[in-house]
Amino acid sequence: MKIGVISDTHDRLPTFRQALAMFKRLQVGAILHAGDYVAPFAAKLLADPELVGDTPVFCIFGNNDGERAGLKQALPQLVDGPLRLELPTASGSSRIVVMHHFIDWLQPADIIGADVVITGHNHEPSSVLKDMPTNLSGKQLLLNPGECCGWVNDRCTVAVLDLDTMKTDIVDIRGLPGG
Repeated sequence: MKIGVISDTHDRLPTFRQALAMFKRLQVGAILHAGDYVAPFAAKLLADPELVGDTPVFCIFGNNDGERAGLKQALPQLVDGPLRLELPTASGSSRIVVMHHFIDWLQPADIIGADVVITGHNHEPSSVLKDMPTNLSGKQLLLNPGECCGWVNDRCTVAVLDLDTMKTDIVDIRGLPGG
């Protein structure tokens, strides 16, 4: 299964739409947003059937999400992190933890056994596969899709993760169709 991973959209609707259009074209099996939508009008894009179809959307609050009641109304599934979930793979399932802040802010118990740990917050894309003897696979992927908004580092990035191969593509979505 391929999943779309996005974070730090910060109300920048054109790039947010481009990312969702790309995820839809790729027919990702799920979309994970690691926080910092900022306002409810932006978060509503994740609930728009024209943009996401019937793709499951999993999302957490970020530190810049001040209008929590409005955000929760737009996205009832929105939770405080860390969010733990399991998604299907060709050989079973993948355990995923999503948190807005740095991996250093998570407790070891939060990530033990996780195959994938997704964060946002620092606006820097990264994908690191490290040895993790506590996991059945022996590996753990640490993934930050970067900032979809492009406000901080002038790169509008998201990630597409293949849970079967643990291969991550960091994609600069500016200029892609859908904006």
